[in-house]
Amino acid sequence: MTLFQPSRDQSRSFFIEAWRKYRDKVPLEPLEDLAVGHILRHPEYHDILEDEVASLSREWLPELGESNPFLHLSLHLAIDEQLSIDQPVGIVDRYQKLIRRLMDEHAAQHAAMECLVEMIWHAQRYDHPPDIQAYLACLQAQAGSRR
Repeated sequence: MTLFQPSRDQSRSFFIEAWRKYRDKVPLEPLEDLAVGHILRHPEYHDILEDEVASLSREWLPELGESNPFLHLSLHLAIDEQLSIDQPVGIVDRYQKLIRRLMDEHAAQHAAMECLVEMIWHAQRYDHPPDIQAYLACLQAQAGSRR
Protein backbone atom coordinates (compact mmCIF):
# COMPACT_ATOMS: atom_id res chain seq x y z
CA MET A 1 0.00 0.00 0.00
CA THR A 2 1.35 3.40 -0.98
CA LEU A 3 0.31 6.43 1.00
CA PHE A 4 0.06 9.82 -0.61
CA GLN A 5 3.19 11.64 0.49
CA PRO A 6 3.37 15.00 -1.22
CA SER A 7 6.70 16.71 -1.62
CA ARG A 8 7.35 19.95 0.22
CA ASP A 9 6.60 21.92 -2.95
CA GLN A 10 3.38 19.97 -3.65
CA SER A 11 2.18 20.59 -0.11
CA ARG A 12 2.99 24.28 -0.30
CA SER A 13 1.41 24.56 -3.76
CA PHE A 14 -1.80 23.02 -2.41
CA PHE A 15 -2.23 25.85 0.12
CA ILE A 16 -1.15 28.54 -2.35
CA GLU A 17 -3.60 27.25 -4.96
CA ALA A 18 -6.47 26.90 -2.48
CA TRP A 19 -5.92 30.50 -1.37
CA ARG A 20 -5.74 31.71 -5.00
CA LYS A 21 -8.97 29.91 -5.86
CA TYR A 22 -10.69 31.40 -2.81
CA ARG A 23 -9.56 34.93 -3.71
CA ASP A 24 -10.62 34.42 -7.35
CA LYS A 25 -13.99 33.01 -6.26
CA VAL A 26 -13.32 29.69 -7.98
CA PRO A 27 -15.17 26.69 -6.49
CA LEU A 28 -13.08 24.81 -3.94
CA GLU A 29 -12.66 21.09 -3.40
CA PRO A 30 -13.66 19.98 0.13
CA LEU A 31 -10.06 19.75 1.39
CA GLU A 32 -9.28 23.15 -0.12
CA ASP A 33 -12.32 24.57 1.67
CA LEU A 34 -11.00 23.21 4.99
CA ALA A 35 -7.57 24.68 4.27
CA VAL A 36 -9.02 28.08 3.41
CA GLY A 37 -10.97 28.06 6.67
CA HIS A 38 -7.67 27.79 8.54
CA ILE A 39 -5.96 30.32 6.28
CA LEU A 40 -8.71 32.84 7.03
CA ARG A 41 -7.97 32.46 10.74
CA HIS A 42 -4.30 33.23 10.03
CA PRO A 43 -4.17 36.61 8.25
CA GLU A 44 -0.45 36.73 8.97
CA TYR A 45 -0.04 34.04 6.28
CA HIS A 46 -1.99 35.77 3.50
CA ASP A 47 0.95 37.68 2.00
CA ILE A 48 3.12 34.56 2.15
CA LEU A 49 0.51 32.54 0.25
CA GLU A 50 0.20 35.26 -2.37
CA ASP A 51 3.93 35.14 -3.20
CA GLU A 52 4.28 31.67 -4.67
CA VAL A 53 7.87 32.02 -5.91
CA ALA A 54 9.22 33.20 -2.57
CA SER A 55 7.06 30.74 -0.60
CA LEU A 56 8.25 27.70 -2.51
CA SER A 57 11.91 28.44 -1.83
CA ARG A 58 11.85 29.99 1.63
CA GLU A 59 13.06 28.18 4.72
CA TRP A 60 11.57 29.03 8.09
CA LEU A 61 14.12 28.42 10.83
CA PRO A 62 12.78 27.57 14.30
CA GLU A 63 16.17 28.40 15.81
CA LEU A 64 15.53 31.98 14.66
CA GLY A 65 12.04 31.94 16.18
CA GLU A 66 10.35 31.45 12.82
CA SER A 67 7.27 29.31 12.38
CA ASN A 68 6.67 27.57 9.05
CA PRO A 69 3.16 28.61 7.94
CA PHE A 70 2.80 25.58 5.65
CA LEU A 71 3.64 23.17 8.46
CA HIS A 72 1.24 25.03 10.74
CA LEU A 73 -1.60 24.82 8.23
CA SER A 74 -0.81 21.14 7.56
CA LEU A 75 -1.05 20.41 11.27
CA HIS A 76 -4.49 22.05 11.34
CA LEU A 77 -5.56 19.69 8.55
CA ALA A 78 -4.06 16.69 10.39
CA ILE A 79 -6.14 17.52 13.47
CA ASP A 80 -9.24 17.94 11.26
CA GLU A 81 -8.64 14.50 9.75
CA GLN A 82 -8.17 12.85 13.15
CA LEU A 83 -11.36 14.44 14.41
CA SER A 84 -13.35 13.41 11.32
CA ILE A 85 -12.68 9.72 12.01
CA ASP A 86 -12.07 9.83 15.80
CA GLN A 87 -8.58 8.42 15.36
CA PRO A 88 -6.93 7.91 17.64
CA VAL A 89 -10.08 6.76 19.40
CA GLY A 90 -11.01 9.29 22.04
CA ILE A 91 -9.59 12.37 20.34
CA VAL A 92 -13.07 13.82 19.67
CA ASP A 93 -14.04 13.61 23.33
CA ARG A 94 -10.78 15.23 24.46
CA TYR A 95 -11.03 17.89 21.78
CA GLN A 96 -14.58 18.79 22.82
CA LYS A 97 -13.32 19.20 26.40
CA LEU A 98 -10.54 21.46 25.10
CA ILE A 99 -13.10 23.64 23.32
CA ARG A 100 -15.20 23.88 26.48
CA ARG A 101 -12.17 24.79 28.60
CA LEU A 102 -10.70 27.30 26.16
CA MET A 103 -14.06 28.53 24.81
CA ASP A 104 -12.43 28.92 21.39
CA GLU A 105 -12.20 26.23 18.73
CA HIS A 106 -9.13 27.75 17.08
CA ALA A 107 -7.31 27.82 20.43
CA ALA A 108 -8.35 24.20 20.94
CA GLN A 109 -6.84 23.32 17.55
CA HIS A 110 -3.57 24.96 18.59
CA ALA A 111 -3.53 23.11 21.92
CA ALA A 112 -4.15 19.81 20.11
CA MET A 113 -1.41 20.66 17.60
CA GLU A 114 1.07 21.14 20.46
CA CYS A 115 0.34 17.59 21.62
CA LEU A 116 0.61 16.21 18.09
CA VAL A 117 3.94 17.95 17.50
CA GLU A 118 5.28 16.70 20.83
CA MET A 119 4.33 13.12 19.95
CA ILE A 120 5.94 13.36 16.52
CA TRP A 121 9.08 14.98 17.94
CA HIS A 122 9.51 12.20 20.54
CA ALA A 123 8.99 9.50 17.91
CA GLN A 124 11.60 11.05 15.63
CA ARG A 125 14.04 11.95 18.40
CA TYR A 126 14.01 8.48 19.96
CA ASP A 127 13.40 6.54 16.74
CA HIS A 128 10.26 4.75 17.89
CA PRO A 129 6.63 4.63 16.75
CA PRO A 130 4.37 7.50 17.76
CA ASP A 131 3.04 7.03 21.29
CA ILE A 132 -0.70 7.38 20.87
CA GLN A 133 -1.37 7.00 24.59
CA ALA A 134 1.04 9.85 25.39
CA TYR A 135 -0.72 11.95 22.73
CA LEU A 136 -4.14 11.28 24.25
CA ALA A 137 -2.79 11.94 27.75
CA CYS A 138 -1.39 15.27 26.56
CA LEU A 139 -4.78 16.20 25.09
CA GLN A 140 -6.46 15.18 28.35
CA ALA A 141 -4.01 17.32 30.33
CA GLN A 142 -4.57 20.26 27.97
CA ALA A 143 -8.31 19.85 28.55
CA GLY A 144 -7.61 20.16 32.25
CA SER A 145 -9.10 16.89 33.39
CA ARG A 146 -7.80 13.59 34.62
CA ARG A 147 -8.87 10.30 33.14
